[in-house]
Amino acid sequence: MIKYLSLPALIFFSFAAQAQVQKPDSVKTVELTNVVVTASRLEEDLSKSPVSIEKLSNRMIYQSAAPSFFDALENIKGVQMLVPSVGFKVINTRGFGNTTNVRFVQMVDGMDNQAPHLGAPIANMLGPSDLDINTVEIIPGTTSALYGMNAINGLANLITKDPFTSQGISLQQKTGVNRIHVQGGAKIFSETSLRWAKAINSKLAFKINGTYTTGMDWIADDHHDLNGNANSSTGLFGADNPAADPVNSYGNESANRRTLALNGKNYVVARTGYYEKQVVDYSIHNLKGDAAIHYAFAPDKKLIYTYRFARLDNIYQRANRFRLEDYQLQQHGLAYRSKALQLTAYLNMENTGKSYNARSMAENIDKSFKSDDKWFADYTTGYNNAIAAGESVADAHRTARAYSDNGRPQPGTSQFNTLIKQLGDINNWDYGAALRVQSRMLHVEGQYNLTTSLLQSLRNTTGIELLTGFDHRTYIIIPDGNYFINPTESGANLLYSKTGGFIQASKTIREKLKVSATVRADKNEYYSLKWNPRFTAVYSPANQHHIRLSYQNGYRFPSVFEAFSNVNSGGVKRVGGLPVMSSGIFENAYKRASIDAFQAAVINDINKNDLSRNDAIIKNKNLLVKNDYTYVQPEQIRSIEVGYRALMLEEDLQVDVDFYYNRYNNFIAQVEMNIPQTSNQDSIPFYLNEKKKQDRYRMWTNSKTTAYNYGAGIGLRYTFFNSFRAMGNLTYAKLQRRSSGDGLEDGFNTPEWIVNFSVGNDRVYKNLGFMVTYRWQSNYYWQSFLVNGNVPAYQTVDAQITSHWKAVSVKIGGSNLFNHYYHSFLGGPAVGGFYYCTITYGL
Repeated sequence: MIKYLSLPALIFFSFAAQAQVQKPDSVKTVELTNVVVTASRLEEDLSKSPVSIEKLSNRMIYQSAAPSFFDALENIKGVQMLVPSVGFKVINTRGFGNTTNVRFVQMVDGMDNQAPHLGAPIANMLGPSDLDINTVEIIPGTTSALYGMNAINGLANLITKDPFTSQGISLQQKTGVNRIHVQGGAKIFSETSLRWAKAINSKLAFKINGTYTTGMDWIADDHHDLNGNANSSTGLFGADNPAADPVNSYGNESANRRTLALNGKNYVVARTGYYEKQVVDYSIHNLKGDAAIHYAFAPDKKLIYTYRFARLDNIYQRANRFRLEDYQLQQHGLAYRSKALQLTAYLNMENTGKSYNARSMAENIDKSFKSDDKWFADYTTGYNNAIAAGESVADAHRTARAYSDNGRPQPGTSQFNTLIKQLGDINNWDYGAALRVQSRMLHVEGQYNLTTSLLQSLRNTTGIELLTGFDHRTYIIIPDGNYFINPTESGANLLYSKTGGFIQASKTIREKLKVSATVRADKNEYYSLKWNPRFTAVYSPANQHHIRLSYQNGYRFPSVFEAFSNVNSGGVKRVGGLPVMSSGIFENAYKRASIDAFQAAVINDINKNDLSRNDAIIKNKNLLVKNDYTYVQPEQIRSIEVGYRALMLEEDLQVDVDFYYNRYNNFIAQVEMNIPQTSNQDSIPFYLNEKKKQDRYRMWTNSKTTAYNYGAGIGLRYTFFNSFRAMGNLTYAKLQRRSSGDGLEDGFNTPEWIVNFSVGNDRVYKNLGFMVTYRWQSNYYWQSFLVNGNVPAYQTVDAQITSHWKAVSVKIGGSNLFNHYYHSFLGGPAVGGFYYCTITYGL
């Protein structure tokens, strides 16, 4: 029923307690001496952190020109943001990003908020609202030694407000407009948030948050042909190409193509397919909320129970684009916090509801109208008739398509809409499109500062501080028969577990040098014990100058999907890389890349060299390459980093510089391979020349490549005229070299240069403030299974003006102010301007 509610009023008063502005003369020093907890799992001075860490303070969130705190993360040094949709944005640091970023961990108050079957979060869908966010801490770079699992590219910790110290009823209404100057016209966006927090007494407090968002998403409608050279041997290109595969058109991919012998020539022909905007509902209806009870045994000893819930109608993207419908995420969390001991347990639950795969939807609408065999037979008939009537080759192909598509369901008709509903409820992608996954993730962890109590004498006599911790995580997947199966016990849940622990020792020497050493061990039931060491040093030659150095090693175990998937998708089965899932496939398959080259060579010899089909196959059979990849192993990174942080110019200028160098081994990636439906060696080339005589797979495995990348960043923040602030950062990232490159490794997918610059004043005149932010990033090469190619450079300007009174603040602004549409990656939507008014009110 939620989606049918009317939009909230354009102006709905709300409050942000965070809007209380510090006096201008406190700006200089307060932020450099901020405390952070994520870098070392202990409270420490931000300036003396042993690794690079970026902090978005409550004040910075309020001043930001971005529409929300999560959008503001894009302007932090070292952060790259991908935008698959309005409601699904992905952050990454230090390269090798993608739209399902399993290498970057996102936590809320120390609890991982990932969707279990994905191994990654759905943006901020299970996270805090703008009313409840307090600070954000981001570690760009590996943090595996302290956090284990997937944290090899970095970690973000979203820290919420304490109901003991931030009380009251807060309301917020954000109303905006997007999709200016595109088909269908501008669309209204609305987000309504509520926060209620109260301390009942000195021991008991609670808070409740809720947010409801409606709007229309950005449109993914890239028409560039991914298969433009398929018929180059016959001179058919562009609009004449009968095998066209536009980026955001689905149902005309490799699995939907055949080679047809027509009038003495061989042509590659694809089914027609549908554009994404024809099969996807772009409306957004997202509801999320959370409730927490805090009980304080003492001021520094608290027990906290938190429940989080999200229900989504939104676009999501991994290898394919998905429409999430009635998608639900939940988290139950229990935490005990004291100076010495911290214990945390939480359960994440995921139900994909009525979601569906846009590609499977498009191709199976086509197949429900007419089977492949019938359609291609009709195409042949239509072509031959057109040639007999004297049409040119290009026109004959168009006539053949119109003939075979006669009676095809048309977008927007009742027949078409009925098919979307029917196929969206069939959980088999060979003839349906439903995504029906239910999963759980149970996580338990604890850490204890040994020298706070038990070994306090050791710290007093030696200055050594010891911290130790453990964690255990179990994924529970309910097999659905399409996405996941249990290969060993039919109907039983899949279980996938990992256990780890660490110990960290640190010591300050002569008040100038602090060194630490950490060693972590992680054990996954399918792999041997993995060791992750970390060594750090911070040298402070002067009170406001700090130099840091660190070395870290990190492992990433395969995610649930990488380990256990068993998806039928358009005639291609995507199979997890564990032996229990893929035994026999690696050993008997041929690489698809070699099969494609072989088939193209056969077509070329038939069309240009007048060879018979059999002769062309025999001539080119040596192009076929047997698969040499094998079962998936953990991914590994080794990283070294140096950095410098300082206050200068009478504390008006803050400087932070970092440089890193990484080495990656055993990238977890996918490779396509096919198995001929024969064991006769002489027949294999003939079977691999016909798609109907081979079984096609996309397998999770490891690249043989060793990749090296390095980068640097510099961040500056300058206060002038007492209350004006100028902030800028420059991020550089470079893929240096790849040894034994096999082309399988994940794409670097990262701009070489990213620049952010902001200037603002929260009290430029009385209660009026402003902020303007400029962002530019260079072009870069995007590599994925959907599309490869160059992402053009783009630049944006965000701006806001704010007026605030005792209990009310009004923020009017725009992101991508000049509405220059851009793509943050290939295959995703074109992102334009978003203009908003946020009004907050509090009691």
